Amino acid sequence: MSPVLESTARALSHRVAAEQAESRLPSLAVAVVRDGRVAWFGARGLAGEAAPTRATQYRIGSITKSMVAVVIMRLRDEGRLDLLDPIGKHIPGTPVDEVTIAQLLSHTGGLTAEPPGRWWERTPGMPFEELLALLGPETSRHRPGRRFHYSNLGFGLLGELVARQRGTDWAHAVQQEILAPLGMRDTTTRPRAPHATGYAVHPWADVLLPEPEHDAVALAPAGQIWSTPDDLARWAAFVAGDTGGVLAEATLAEMHEPATVDDGDAWTGGYGLGLQLARAGGRRLAGHTGSMPGFLATVWADPADRVGVLFMANSTSGVRRTLLTDLLAILDEHEPRLPAEWAPSAVDPELLALTGPWYWGPAAYALRLLGGRDLSLTPIGGTGRASRFSARPDGTWLGLDGYYAGETMRLVRNPDGSPGHLDLNTFVFTRTPYDPQAEVPGGVDPDGWRA
Repeated sequence: MSPVLESTARALSHRVAAEQAESRLPSLAVAVVRDGRVAWFGARGLAGEAAPTRATQYRIGSITKSMVAVVIMRLRDEGRLDLLDPIGKHIPGTPVDEVTIAQLLSHTGGLTAEPPGRWWERTPGMPFEELLALLGPETSRHRPGRRFHYSNLGFGLLGELVARQRGTDWAHAVQQEILAPLGMRDTTTRPRAPHATGYAVHPWADVLLPEPEHDAVALAPAGQIWSTPDDLARWAAFVAGDTGGVLAEATLAEMHEPATVDDGDAWTGGYGLGLQLARAGGRRLAGHTGSMPGFLATVWADPADRVGVLFMANSTSGVRRTLLTDLLAILDEHEPRLPAEWAPSAVDPELLALTGPWYWGPAAYALRLLGGRDLSLTPIGGTGRASRFSARPDGTWLGLDGYYAGETMRLVRNPDGSPGHLDLNTFVFTRTPYDPQAEVPGGVDPDGWRA
């Protein structure tokens, strides 16, 4: 898709300028990504002595976690580990050996948020063996699986897991398996020129304080990486679905699935497997926020629309949480994406004969062809369970989502070969409500329907 329209660019620029001025940010770099490419870039302020460009490095903090998580998922896909493995199977001797890899990825393992010792983000790090020796009973703060509790320490353990599985440090694994294949050549674990200087902004005066930067060593997998707007745009495209062969599409989709929510009944934010999730403006977003002393960054992507947004700032605090969702709203207002053109397609006549109404007892459902041999089963009237189904070579269908995700649907034929009923994990769907000719569990009253 071409760059944004001039009117859109003006509105985006105004929002970014307002954020940099009103939040008092030394510098702010922002990009909009559409269909895998930067559609708009804007920047304000000074990253040091010069204005930020698309090649200026900023520290991206906890966005690092998502990259570590991708390596973990690659290890799972290779059969080297299982997400249900307790971490103690791979790193014995921790006080939380029973916590699973999946729970660490989704911050539901109940671990303390921060490691013991001094504030790790502003002090030199320690090797993993020293960190492990400091861990005790207080490492566990909640029953595993009980609740969402963000844990930097948990990703320190996951980084060590990567190192032990790959026989190298976590950063080398991320570079070789993710950054290089995606072309993210300016993403590194320590700053390289040109890079922004990290500052704290005084709360009551317009003065700056430089923030320290250290190698976090054992905690580095929780927030060490530096990147550029161009490279982070490529990462946004990855999260939106352009995996570049780094990860199977189904595995990325698994990372997007909500494992937990972090704001209770509101469900505006949650966490998948190494990815933060958010719902805003009718979109379901995936990505991650990042914060380290002197730096803030966030990337959000909408796989359904193949659009992403990101910002990078060299300030310890200040960027409003609504900045990126406001940019998406501007994009939607000024340049709503046009629906894909509809066109007819060839279909299997036998499958065409199956489409239309089916009944689960008295409840009406519609069976539709989605493309190829895939199907959807949705309630007529909106009340009931809806799922999509993928065709399998044996003539059955596998549920992809909703209540029937992972369940098998099969067509049961009559003795003469004509379609009889659908068997969906013991539920029987018939062409008429409680068809007496079908194998309805419990049978059908022989006197039929009555007043």
